[in-house]
Amino acid sequence: MKIVLMVIIGYLLGSIPSGVWIGKIFFNKDIREFGSFSSGTTNTYRVLGKTAGTTVLLMDILKGTLATWLPVLFGATINPLWIGLAAVMGHTFPIFANFKGGKAVATSAGMLLGYSPLFFVYSASIFIISLLITSIVSLTSMISAILITLSTVLLPVIWPTILPEFDWLLTLIAVGLTVFIFLRHKENIKRIIQGTENHVPFGLNSRKK
Repeated sequence: MKIVLMVIIGYLLGSIPSGVWIGKIFFNKDIREFGSFSSGTTNTYRVLGKTAGTTVLLMDILKGTLATWLPVLFGATINPLWIGLAAVMGHTFPIFANFKGGKAVATSAGMLLGYSPLFFVYSASIFIISLLITSIVSLTSMISAILITLSTVLLPVIWPTILPEFDWLLTLIAVGLTVFIFLRHKENIKRIIQGTENHVPFGLNSRKK
């Protein structure tokens, strides 16, 4: 019963549509009607600005982290990644926003933070370095997903300080999320190939306006 309750709570936490609510409450805008039509962090930055974007980023990360901590709070012996995954699914298919959510990146990062802070810092470093090289958030998300997935297998062997032991569930979820992230970025991939994808105004490949 505890596990079922935690999954439900995790999903509901993930379902909080941070970008949609902040847009409607403070800007009288539904960000799903602008930019990339996504309710995620990147589109919030693009449509509502840095302050709103940063707030949504932190809230979306926190959703994944809090969900992953639930087994500790409930005293349950279950791999916390299962509950974190429920939050990721909630973020992507939120019951509070007609099941139209973000692309799973920020809440997945929050799940990693709750699971292993060191591995989160390592993964965040991969994302930041990739973004500085590509200057494209969507491409960075996909590259990072691949590298982080590979790292779940390699780090326990070559750098156990970051990830002491192999966790098959971590790898399985990483593979699934990587596939999912690619599927959610189908339109972005088309724009990347066409050379029309949005660039951030910093990094080696930036296009400053």
